[in-house]
Amino acid sequence: MTIRYLEAVFKPKSIALIGASDKPGSIGAIVAENLLAAGFKGEVMPVNPKHREIRGLRAYPDVASLPQAVDLGVICTPADAVPGIIDALATIGSRGAVVITAGFGERHETHGIELRKALTTAAKSGQVRIVGPNCLGILVPGIGLNASFAHRAPKSGALAFVAQSGAIVTSVLDWADARGIGFSHLVSLGDMIDVDFDDTLDYLASDATTRAILLYIESITDARRFMSAARAASRMKPVIVVKAGRHAEGARAVESHTGALAGADAVYDAAFERAGVLRVYSLEELFDAVETLALAKPPRGDRLAIVTNGGGIGILATDALIDQGGRLAELSEETITDLSQVLPPTWSHGNPVDIIGDATGKRYADTLAVLSKNQGVDGILVLNCPTAVTSPEEAARAIIAYASSQRRPLLLTSWVGESAAQKARDLFAENRIPTFDTPEQAVRAFMYLVRYRRSQDLLMETPPSIPVDFKPNSENARNIIAGVVDAGRHWLSEYEAKQVMSAYGIPVVATYRAESPEQAAEQAAQIGGPVALKILSPDITHKSDVGGVMLDLAGPAAVLEAANAMRERLQRAHPQARLEGFTVQPVVRRPGAYELIIGVSDDPQFGPVILVGQGGVAVEALDDKALGLPPLNMRLAAELLSRTRIYRLLKGFRGQPAVNLDAIALTLVRLSQMIVDLAEIRELDINPLLVDRFGVMALDARIRVEPSDKPAADRLAIRPYPKELEESIPLGDGRTLLLRPIRPEDEPSLQSAFAKLTPEEVRLRFFIPMSTLSHVTAARFTQIDYDREMALILTEPGIAGTTAIYGVVRIIADPDNARAEYAIIVRHDMTGMGLGVLLMRRILDYAQGRGIREIHGDVLQENRTMLKLCEVLGFKQSRSPDELDIVRVTLNLEHQTRH
Repeated sequence: MTIRYLEAVFKPKSIALIGASDKPGSIGAIVAENLLAAGFKGEVMPVNPKHREIRGLRAYPDVASLPQAVDLGVICTPADAVPGIIDALATIGSRGAVVITAGFGERHETHGIELRKALTTAAKSGQVRIVGPNCLGILVPGIGLNASFAHRAPKSGALAFVAQSGAIVTSVLDWADARGIGFSHLVSLGDMIDVDFDDTLDYLASDATTRAILLYIESITDARRFMSAARAASRMKPVIVVKAGRHAEGARAVESHTGALAGADAVYDAAFERAGVLRVYSLEELFDAVETLALAKPPRGDRLAIVTNGGGIGILATDALIDQGGRLAELSEETITDLSQVLPPTWSHGNPVDIIGDATGKRYADTLAVLSKNQGVDGILVLNCPTAVTSPEEAARAIIAYASSQRRPLLLTSWVGESAAQKARDLFAENRIPTFDTPEQAVRAFMYLVRYRRSQDLLMETPPSIPVDFKPNSENARNIIAGVVDAGRHWLSEYEAKQVMSAYGIPVVATYRAESPEQAAEQAAQIGGPVALKILSPDITHKSDVGGVMLDLAGPAAVLEAANAMRERLQRAHPQARLEGFTVQPVVRRPGAYELIIGVSDDPQFGPVILVGQGGVAVEALDDKALGLPPLNMRLAAELLSRTRIYRLLKGFRGQPAVNLDAIALTLVRLSQMIVDLAEIRELDINPLLVDRFGVMALDARIRVEPSDKPAADRLAIRPYPKELEESIPLGDGRTLLLRPIRPEDEPSLQSAFAKLTPEEVRLRFFIPMSTLSHVTAARFTQIDYDREMALILTEPGIAGTTAIYGVVRIIADPDNARAEYAIIVRHDMTGMGLGVLLMRRILDYAQGRGIREIHGDVLQENRTMLKLCEVLGFKQSRSPDELDIVRVTLNLEHQTRH
């Protein structure tokens, strides 16, 4: 799935309508009418063997009879004919098709499934891109393209709307038309046998006519491609999504706590959050969100000041704010003093700022002037309810006058009511100040902006370096898991699970295995203090449910008695369960510690998902969780933890010290690496994980495994750091450098390396003078999608972000993964060592291994060193007549020998 040939679909110069008709009410007639009425400037050629002419245009009996190749074929024939039509379109050189026809296995009937396979085969062999089948069609108002059976034509605008459901597209079209909303594209994807959400995201992200991308998603076909496309698009423009099917009653039940908590919809939430996509929950919210983003700059934070002339609506707004995770701004003593000078004595003296029912426009403006100076205010919501003593319109004009003359925090308004409020709303709209019918809608819009800002910050924020040099003993963990799989088991014993945890540096309580009650008593004697005793059975996963856990046992005698009692209980309640013995561990006493759960579940679409939340025996009842997609770094792990309710306690609460949050984040990072390395893990629970200011300690752990026939990294929705590309590079002066992929944590080192470049080196690399490398640019260079681009750096061994960078080479592939642009720079004090050639050969080998067919780049004509290097490596050189000072270099990799 790529954007190849999508220009033929969305910007065709000629169209064949196959199945065109003049029969009233038929799909072929409606599509023909829409196509001809929309103002399309190119040629439209009807195809129907039963007609010589349709709507004044000559009709052709079949595709082969067309006088020329067409860019796009729009098909509304019976399903049986469609695969042959695609073959015919491919034969004449067409590259795009919209298949409106249904009947390709939507109801899982055998014939339809066979037709679907035939259609897919025809499209791939003929290199024809297909939208559909079973779709409404596509509409591109800006070029007069309406290849659909929609009931009305859309207005032209800057919003792209993409949905699987044709009914949703027509509903949105009807809704938007009444509100004067226009579109750059309306796309009904239908059954998505070819073009799907990731293709359209890639195309629309670079489309200059599209300001924001709106998605209505029922399902996605490929999680990794979707995540790559969504992350790339959301860096360029807002991407807002409605995901249908939030309450799937048939969700798969799993055996672990983590699996029970990680519902499919929550995983979509985690995916959208990671991709920088703003999720909303209705079509109305979808357009509210895009309108708000168009009018207002996202605030710095979530602290809202509420100004109201009525206490009741202020309270409603406050409730809505807290419900949605926002915060009331705290008013400083200085702010309260200043407000008291401009407000009546009876004002609320707090937030919400109730300025009393007789508030004039001047009182509103004076209040805004004071609040705008408070650095603790990220946004101001101004509310007004009609009264007999004031004019809503006069208050609105005062606010508009103030807003036009002052730098201010984000400003939103809600004038409550109907006829009395409408004129004020119109004034706000004319002056591009966001306005809403109700306080709740206004608060929701504020939180859209907050969430959007957070998602964009996450895409650009530099993660801190991992505080330790983390080197897991993955081989030991693999051996333990291999032994379990070879034995035909699915669950590791607690003892085995803790060994795997230890291999990845996760602190676990010392655990001893005993094969009999007597041996357990001996272990307790050696420990010498209170112990916890647990059964060891491959058939029992929740030990406490069967009385298989006893705590605070003092002395060997108590352990012996408890072990015998456990064995008898198990034999009575579960006679088929195998008892392999017991585990004995010292009781861990950490007063004031909190219990967390961290774990992993396997989502059928997105693969492994990491969970963190409040733990303990009541974990399901508490339902406090946050989900994230691996791989994680320290920043992502900290953000994931911050989305739990217990986080507020972990930060310190009412005299209790904060716990070691970095230790929790590091544990999540280690768990993430475990999932990246170990393909067999399907579910994992650490519950409880004790956390306090001294660190973390895992008291219990469970792991479920399955045989796996593919690398662990291939299961992830986001391609993890490719450690296999790391290579030690010995230098002639005795030093050894490390060649490795760049990491997000490398941003400080990259900025430091840039600062050491000479102005001439910067000009030759970037073609323009640059004195510094901004955070945004450096983040873009370091926070890369390893599935679409690669940057290899020459650095010193050590923790990322703390070592010097001496050279960088990168490629950025197009979404087709067919061509990639390269760039390279080596520090001037490291030239003459052959490092440029080495870097280029490594990146060319990597590109060839990824299936990229061509590498290209632009080189200034005066950069003789780079041109000479390209000549040595076999690049062809050419010049553009428009840019005589630039040389385009290209290398075909299909017949290159790897080094």
